[in-house]
Amino acid sequence: MGEIGPVASERTTSLGTRRSQAGETVTLVDSNVLLDVLTADPVWAEWSATALAEAFDAGRVVLNPIVYAEVSIGFDRIEDLDDALPPNQFVREPLPWPAGFLAGKAFLRYRRAGGSRSTPLPDFYIGAHAAVAGYRLLTRDRGRYGTYFPTVELIAPS
Repeated sequence: MGEIGPVASERTTSLGTRRSQAGETVTLVDSNVLLDVLTADPVWAEWSATALAEAFDAGRVVLNPIVYAEVSIGFDRIEDLDDALPPNQFVREPLPWPAGFLAGKAFLRYRRAGGSRSTPLPDFYIGAHAAVAGYRLLTRDRGRYGTYFPTVELIAPS
């Protein structure tokens, strides 16, 4: 697998700017975007690499343990994963406790709407983290996040 890091951009981005409580633009990155870049996905690598570079240009880029776990599947050693997602570039944050509560409520809505999974999906924790922290979310999964976390600014393909 490859390596990801910030890429200085000279282009003007059209991305919105959601600010964290400190007034800083922070973007939580979903594993699908990272995997697109790391695996050089023939369909999505270019879109994901560009969106990730724009997120670095805008401010801090954050991972949580769930995203880290999902990406880790492609690596044999933790050192290789950390080389691909350098901790000095990707801020690592724990899942906030209120995000666990919100993820549970979103999962309950999902089940009541006919969802078939019996345990909360990782996406619920990721979306809840972005929601409670006031972060933007870089993902290719607009549907579920948009439905269950409507307050989160999504950076996703149209």
